Amino acid sequence: MGQGELKRIRNQIDRIDDQLLTLLNERAACASEIATVKQELNTSDTPVFYQPDRESLIMARLIESNSGPLTDMHVEQLFNEITSCCLSLEQPLTIGYLGPAGTYTQSAAIKRFGHFAVTKAHASIDEVFREVTAGNCNYGVVPVENSTEGMVNHTLDCLISSQVNICGEIELPIHHAFIVPRGVEPGAITAIYSHEQSLAQCRQWLDTHFVGIERLSVSSNAEAARIVSQRRDAAAIAGELAAEQYNLVVLHRNIEDRSENTTRFLVLGTQDVGPTGNDKTSILVMADDEPGSLYHVLAPFQQHKINLSRIETRPSSHSTWSYVFFIDFDGHESDESIRLAMKEIERVSIKIRSLGSYPRAARP
Repeated sequence: MGQGELKRIRNQIDRIDDQLLTLLNERAACASEIATVKQELNTSDTPVFYQPDRESLIMARLIESNSGPLTDMHVEQLFNEITSCCLSLEQPLTIGYLGPAGTYTQSAAIKRFGHFAVTKAHASIDEVFREVTAGNCNYGVVPVENSTEGMVNHTLDCLISSQVNICGEIELPIHHAFIVPRGVEPGAITAIYSHEQSLAQCRQWLDTHFVGIERLSVSSNAEAARIVSQRRDAAAIAGELAAEQYNLVVLHRNIEDRSENTTRFLVLGTQDVGPTGNDKTSILVMADDEPGSLYHVLAPFQQHKINLSRIETRPSSHSTWSYVFFIDFDGHESDESIRLAMKEIERVSIKIRSLGSYPRAARP
């Protein structure tokens, strides 16, 4: 390929970039118009600009229309940032998450809301719930389940006591990195810091590469990165976002023992989300402490052919040895079969509450 052909292709790229810029500005202008219309139509003090159902439908349509060479993942990431940018013109979003900065929960928040949203770290899961309830954050992101370690009970307990809705879910592959301060050699490392779960998830790799080196558990992987940033003889196991946050160098990537390690996060809000055709619903049910109570709760799902995806149990504060069941199932609560099932469950339980219907997370 000669220089003339190279110049021709570069000129074509320049023309396409000019067209993209024009189209992006047209899209941004439409977003601003939508904000104006929503404010005129809104009867409350806080109009809702972010629509998870609408965003999910847009992304599904784009991925279905994608003919390459961009992968579906590239399309999703690219248009997520475009949507984030345009949404910031309608309403700058503040997203609370379980901190500190550099955690996987922050990565999940960015994956869902893009880099144009403001992410705000909180010290605990219940604090995220409180900030969303009080309206200090538009949405919150908290972990609820890890494919290796199971459910996050603190999140389930907060769902019992809070009135926020689940507006969405995010599935994030958890890839651990071995990170050190700049200039630190592996032979100088005398201690390795991380969250206890991350240390457990990388045990085989550590036994192979850093046998005999002390492993110290701290409150989060981001906290491990912060500690290591102030030392010259230690390393951390954390995500690459934490390495960027604390100016550390990644020595090894993907050191987890199980490559399919994934964490599911919930998006918390105060709005109801419309149906998309690919939805999930979460409810909590408090049943009588008597034989057959769980059977009576679950029977309507079988009768109406509703697929259950998860059921978890937590102790109830209602009485000693009574329990609350968390149930996830396919479909939207506006579906006729689900409405009928919910009415039947209500008749055989002490309490039933919908936690929200929301679009299913795209598989990572």
